Amino acid sequence: MGLPRQQVRPRSGHDGEQGAAPRGLAWLLAATGAAGLLASWVITLDKFLLLEDPDFKPACSLNPVVSCGSVMTSEQAAAFGFPNPMMGLVGYAVVICVAAGLLAGARHRGWFWLGLNAGTLFGVGFCSWLMVQSLYEINALCLWCCLAWVATLLMFWAVTAHNVRTRVLPAPGPVRGFFTEFGWAPPALHIGVIGMLVLTRWWDFWTG
Repeated sequence: MGLPRQQVRPRSGHDGEQGAAPRGLAWLLAATGAAGLLASWVITLDKFLLLEDPDFKPACSLNPVVSCGSVMTSEQAAAFGFPNPMMGLVGYAVVICVAAGLLAGARHRGWFWLGLNAGTLFGVGFCSWLMVQSLYEINALCLWCCLAWVATLLMFWAVTAHNVRTRVLPAPGPVRGFFTEFGWAPPALHIGVIGMLVLTRWWDFWTG
C-alpha cells in the first residue's frame, strides 16, 4: 500500500497571505482609480492655466455654486503647500497599478491589504475635509473634485469590505456577514449623506 497523500490546506488570511481577490474588486479599483486620476489630471491642467492667466475660466465653472475656479484658487486647494490634485495623480495611479496586478492574478499578504486600507482611509479623511471646506468655507463646488470624492470613498469601502470578509481586519461574525451580504450599503449611505449635505447647503439655489 502506498503512503497516504498529504492534504494541503489552502492558505488563508491567518497564514499571512490572501487568496486572489475577487475580480469585481479589481475592476472596481481600476474604475475608481481611473476616475480619480482623470479628475486629478483635469484639475491640475486647469490649475496651471489659472496660474498663467488669472482670468481663465475652467469649463466646469457653471454658476455661482458649481464654480471650479473658486475652489482651485482657494487656500484649501494647496493644503500641503502644493496643488492637492498632484497627490491624486500619484495616489490614484498606485490604485490602478494594484488593480492591474489583481486582474493578472497577484496575491498579496495581509500587511499589503492593511496598507491599502490605510491609504484609502487617509484619502476619505482628506476628501471629507475638503468637502466641508467647499460647502461651508469656500461656498462653491468643483464637479471634478466631487468625482474624486466619490471614487475615493467607493475604493475605501470596497477594500474595507474585502479585508473584513477575509479577516485581515478582525471583526465579529455578524459584521463579516453584513459586509458579505450588504457590502453595497455603507458606500451607498456615504454617498447619500454627501448628496443630502450638498442639497441642503444650497437648497434655495437649487429650488429657486
